[in-house]
Amino acid sequence: MTQRDFEGYRHGVPDVRWPNGAGLAVSIVVNIEEGAELSLGEGDARNESIYEAVELIEGERDLCMESHYEYGPRAGWPRIRDALRTRDLPATLNACGRALERTPWIAQQAVADGHEVAAHGWRWERHVHMDEATERRAIARTVEAIARTAGSPPLGWHTRSATSLRTRDLLIEQGGFLYDSNAYNDDLPYLVDGIAGPHVVLPYAFDTNDMRFFNRGGFVFAEDFARYCIAAFDRLLAESLRAPRMLSIGLHTRMIGRPGRIAGLEMFLDHALAADGVWFATRADIARHWRAARSLPVWQPRACPAGFSG
Repeated sequence: MTQRDFEGYRHGVPDVRWPNGAGLAVSIVVNIEEGAELSLGEGDARNESIYEAVELIEGERDLCMESHYEYGPRAGWPRIRDALRTRDLPATLNACGRALERTPWIAQQAVADGHEVAAHGWRWERHVHMDEATERRAIARTVEAIARTAGSPPLGWHTRSATSLRTRDLLIEQGGFLYDSNAYNDDLPYLVDGIAGPHVVLPYAFDTNDMRFFNRGGFVFAEDFARYCIAAFDRLLAESLRAPRMLSIGLHTRMIGRPGRIAGLEMFLDHALAADGVWFATRADIARHWRAARSLPVWQPRACPAGFSG
């Protein structure tokens, strides 16, 4: 039985500085799900029902929904890729295995640009109700698809929302996984025991995430995304003078890749690049750094920045 942990770093944060003395690590995550959404046309039992509106078509292929998801690879990904390339920034692609089978050029372009390709499941689906055999197959198929399209197996895993109680154990047992992002409970990585040594958990975030453009999530204009992410960035950067921090920015090609929204990503990136004390990194690099520093003593508080009372 998985035990809940409400304490976290209540008794002290490890004395970790990110490379070059940075206090804040920023992880840009591009979710590649298009082609892995549920679809009768792909042989699934039902169609996906969630997009800008919620609508479920039963018994027939939903050509409207399919075309919505096709927008991401066709038009959204090139915009996101350009925003990252022109700023020479690394990102992690959270990629579904079936999505990369449909769009292998995305994996190839990501690797060429220096990005990490991590695993986001075989289909874009929850694992919470899977039996063990089904979940094992899903993990294995995902690893195989990413290894084939990206040239190497994934080091990280992130299930769509709810995992099963055994997901993390199966990932550790599978071998080759350095970390997972199946948690939302901190602004820092943490370690759990694995059969081959410490396994890193990199918490993800749904608030600094372009998913909030959908389903009345609060973002309407590009500036909404930029303002919220900049506010989170500025706060964590101020806190990082006292203890290390990590910020995850979640993107989707079919969401932020729209022409009326992409400027929000560009505004955030330019703001973050203008600051000192920031390390942009893939999630694998963040996990490696945190695991290597796991035995350091507890962080000793630095001087409190002006205007900050946390």
